[in-house]
Amino acid sequence: MVSRIKVVNDVGELVSIFHAADSEVKRRLLLDLSTSWITMPVIEQKYGVEGKRALLYLDKIKLIESQWMTGENGPEKAYHTYYTSVQINLLGTMSELADIIYATTLSEEKLLGYEEKIIGMITDNEGVFLGDVAESLDVSQALLRGIVKRSNVLQIKGYKIAHVNDVM
Repeated sequence: MVSRIKVVNDVGELVSIFHAADSEVKRRLLLDLSTSWITMPVIEQKYGVEGKRALLYLDKIKLIESQWMTGENGPEKAYHTYYTSVQINLLGTMSELADIIYATTLSEEKLLGYEEKIIGMITDNEGVFLGDVAESLDVSQALLRGIVKRSNVLQIKGYKIAHVNDVM
């Protein structure tokens, strides 16, 4: 087995790491994925809809890899963690840290509220500029990045926020 280390050197990435296992289902799924290859039907059977959502989130934050395997019903896509370790090495201002902690601990209701507002600003497939959204919502870019990193439906592409493409 190849040993790969996920290096976190951006304070905003902490939100993704902390939310990779922020529920019992996500935690158990992440542990299962770290020990074996698992197909979507097995994930859905074992963890239900929440397991599928958790898998989509882990894919969004690029913690898992996939490959095709032959199963009972023919070829099936299977998933496994890409990294074996995480190394956190970062430097941030106290205001960035405060914003990241806030984004990490936001209630689901507040997160959904932010997501709805941001989705409302996206007018095409290209997304909307981070600076425009931060100004419109009257939040810092660090907080906005934390919110998007935590979201299941939004992602950062360059300097823009866009919808996550549902590829699974």
